[in-house]
Formats: sequence, C-alpha cells, structure tokens
Amino acid sequence: MTTRDEREGYLEAAGYNAFLLRAEHVLIDLLTDSGTGAMSANQWAAIMRGDESYAGARSYYNLVSVIDGIFGFKYVLPTHQGRAAERILFSIACKPGDVVPNNTHFDTTRANVEFVGAQAVDLPIPEGRSPGARHPFKGNMDTAALEALIEETGAERVPLVMLTITNNSGGGQPVSMQNVRDVRAICNRYKIPLYIDACRFAENCWFIREREEGYADKTPREIARELFSHADGCTMSAKKDGLVNIGGFLAGNDELLARQESRLLILTEGFPTYGGLAGRDLEAMAVGLEEVLSEDYLRYRIASTAYLGERLTEIGVPIVQPPGGHAIYIDAKELLPHIPPKAFPGQALVAELYLEGGIRAVEIGTAMFGSTDAETGEETVAAMELVRLAIPRRVYTQSHIDYVSEIVEDVFANRSRIRGLKMAWQAPPLRHFTARFEPAVSE
Repeated sequence: MTTRDEREGYLEAAGYNAFLLRAEHVLIDLLTDSGTGAMSANQWAAIMRGDESYAGARSYYNLVSVIDGIFGFKYVLPTHQGRAAERILFSIACKPGDVVPNNTHFDTTRANVEFVGAQAVDLPIPEGRSPGARHPFKGNMDTAALEALIEETGAERVPLVMLTITNNSGGGQPVSMQNVRDVRAICNRYKIPLYIDACRFAENCWFIREREEGYADKTPREIARELFSHADGCTMSAKKDGLVNIGGFLAGNDELLARQESRLLILTEGFPTYGGLAGRDLEAMAVGLEEVLSEDYLRYRIASTAYLGERLTEIGVPIVQPPGGHAIYIDAKELLPHIPPKAFPGQALVAELYLEGGIRAVEIGTAMFGSTDAETGEETVAAMELVRLAIPRRVYTQSHIDYVSEIVEDVFANRSRIRGLKMAWQAPPLRHFTARFEPAVSE
C-alpha cells in the first residue's frame, strides 16, 4: 500500500513510465500477463523432476512430446522466451528489403523483423482498426490486403506470413479458423510459409469453440491441433499460455531450416536441448501447455476478463469491443479527446491509473508504436491509442478486479483534469520499455 503523495514521487522518479516503477510500489500489477502468472502444484512438482543434463536431458524430450501432441511440429527448439524465437526465425528467414505481413505485429515481433532490415506490415481487417466496432473475430487478417501486398511486393520478397493469436496489439482479439484457412490458401498459391505467433493459442481456441460454427462440440486440444495443421511453424512465448514465468520455443516442419536455426540458437541461447533454460523450466512448460487447454481453466479465464470489460462498459469507459481473452484495452483517444496523440494520451492515462490507485498498466499507442524523426523531431503517431489492463493468470480474485474497476471509474469521472506528456528521453528500438516522460507544458 502506498499513499498518493508517495506514488507521485515514485512516478516522477520513473519518468512517468510504468516499466520503470519498482514492483514493490505497485498494488495491482496489470502491466503484462507475460510470465506473471502463478504456477500450479503439478508444475512445481514437475520442477523437482527437472533433468539438468547439458545435452539430451529427459526434460527436453518430455517437452517435445507435449508440443508434438498439441501443435504437431517435428522440430522444436526451446528458447528463454518468445522474442528469442522471433530473433532466430527472422534472422534466418529474412533479409534486408523483405516484407513480413501479420494481422498485427506486437512490439518485439516488429522490432525483430525490422532489426534484420525487413519491413513489418500490419493487415488487420477494417473492424480491427476501430476499437468500438464489434466482430466475433476482430483479430483476423485482411486476406484481400494480403494478396494485394504479395502481388505488389512480389512473392520472392515475402519470406513468410505470420498470424498472431490472439491479436495482442489489436485488443487481444481472436482469429477464426476460417481466416487461418484462407490465409493458408493464399500462402499455398504463392508458395510462402505460414507461421503463427502462438503466445495465446489456447485462449484463441476457446473463442473459436464459442463463436465459430462447427466447433462447439470440439475440445480446445482438437481445435489447436487443427489450427496448427495449417501452419508451417510457430514461435511461442510460453510466459503466456504456457503458464510459466520464463520460457518459449520455435517449432516447425522444415528440417533444413531447423538445422540453420539450431546453429544460431547454439550461438546465443545454449545447446538445442535446453535453449537457455534449466531442465526444471522445460518440465514446468510441458505441464503448463497441457493445463492451459483445460476447459474449466479457459472458461474461468475468459469469464474473468469479460467481467472487467462489462463493468467498465457499464460505467461508460470506452474499451475495445468485445472484450478479448487476456486483457481489457481502454480507448485512450476516446477517453481523453482533449489530449492530442503527440502528447501521448495513453501514457498519460497509464500515469493517472497509478496515481489514483497504484494500478500499473501499459500503453499500446504512440509511445509503443510511434517514432520520432531524428532530424525534425516530429512524432509519428500510432493508429490507435490504447491502454492495456493485462490480467495475470491464476493470480487475482474478483475483489481485486472490482477494485480495478472502481479506480478506473474514479479516473473516468475526473478525466478532464488529466494532462498530456512529452518524451524527455528515448532509446529505439522498443523505446517504450525505457523512455522517460515529463508533463507537457501545453497540448
């Protein structure tokens, strides 16, 4: 617990950036759902069985068996987290001048594409660009735009197409099985591999079961197996739907590509059978990937997020509709129309949530996806200005979520007093992690 005066001091010292706050000064931490969940008793038991052999550990083969059963890929490379898998994939698959389409790249995915000199292109459906629009599968890729991009760019410059499930930057929105099939068909026509960012695959499979015709009687595991059968490979941060605090993997079916990826993994992550993780981490990941497909778990997980979304909607707070799986996204542009995008309305709202109630959230807008021209100092703004309230798995109770809704209600009632920010220091890429802000003199 902290007082408002204390939080004012902590926030100023952190440069009005929630990433730079000390966790002990945060009451309810909704910065991210990545690696912040609570592991189960079975996962902790599995940790005690970890085989810490440098090469060929039993724990690795346990993990491979689980991944094969769920995802169906032949070659599995464990990594310390998802961005390591992204770095390896794009370093091998991409070259300068290439174009990588995605329904919407998240921050590390985009940064790793751009780091190798390729261009990351977002192709969400039109509804995905409008926070208030309702669509059962708002995370879908615009297939007409994908085909037009390939035709314009040339298939030889598109090394792969990627689908992020669920679509994090687009509000945690799911992708339909039909959309996966349609994207796969386009990839087949142009002989382009399809990869899936599988961070929240189980949540996506639950939405398919609940919303897509023909899947109501299928289990999440059956849906997952079908979904990944349309892909050539995937990256995953297991810190999300792997229910672990660290870990990830890169998987696929191309033996030659897997050998190349393995060589790069050895260079920076470790031997291919541990990939920067302890054997105990591999064991916990294997159990988590099984547990996340539990229907009871998924039903509660999705209902908990929807509960917060419904409460905020009743209050009148504009959010991305319908509520997604792992988070609620407040539309800061709609909530704070008096703050122009170049004064970072999302970041200003993040600061106010912390000041009002010790809640830590994250901006998904111009601070994260915009950029500053090095010569002119002009700020390029993002298409949407969102604030994500990401709910850790198996951590908070209903009373915690009620507290969050009460604080958001207080902030909403006094929104006219919130003022914009200006960026005082930044370090691209991924500037939002370490940037420092200060109150804007004027907006």
